[in-house]
Amino acid sequence: MTQQVANNVVWHDGEVTRADRFNRLGQRGATLWFTGLSGSGKSTIAVAVEKALHKLGKLSYRLDGDNIRLGINKNLGFSQEDRTENIRRIGEISKLYCDTGIITLNSFISPYRADRDTVRQLHEDSGYNFIEVHVDCALACAEERDPKGLYKKARAGEIKNFTGIDDPYEAPIDPEIVLHTDEMTLEDEVEIILNYLQEHRYLILYR
Repeated sequence: MTQQVANNVVWHDGEVTRADRFNRLGQRGATLWFTGLSGSGKSTIAVAVEKALHKLGKLSYRLDGDNIRLGINKNLGFSQEDRTENIRRIGEISKLYCDTGIITLNSFISPYRADRDTVRQLHEDSGYNFIEVHVDCALACAEERDPKGLYKKARAGEIKNFTGIDDPYEAPIDPEIVLHTDEMTLEDEVEIILNYLQEHRYLILYR
């Protein structure tokens, strides 16, 4: 699915640079990739971080797993092949947001390490910033929360290829940030994210 099909296509550069856009916004574009089990708290954290960044006058945008599958990726299922294509498309979209200077908050189970590494490489090859956030939550806790009732359906055999039940989750090996959401408060999690962005100079005027 990733092979270049169209011929005679050439990237067309503009006259407004990435640095121009970063300076206009007073921030650096970056992708925060929240990965973890269903029910681990990925979307909840992303919503809270988006609100906190907005209060700071910073521009961010959330890309959420369910939201994306209701639109651009509505033709994809949950087979390994479709999951890989789902993540690849999101990686490419995230690169575009990065180039504009927007801080992108991506909430995706993204269970396969190779897929996440591919997205990281896509960013690094183009000089974009990729920040992997492992939303680490014990399966028992995530299943107890079960906000959408998906674990119950998976246990009953009503959902196939469900991560953590009959499909694997490959945890990050060396993520930039780890959040133990079965032990931490949402406020603490948001503070860790904001501190990271400030310490690594994503929230200041770009130079």
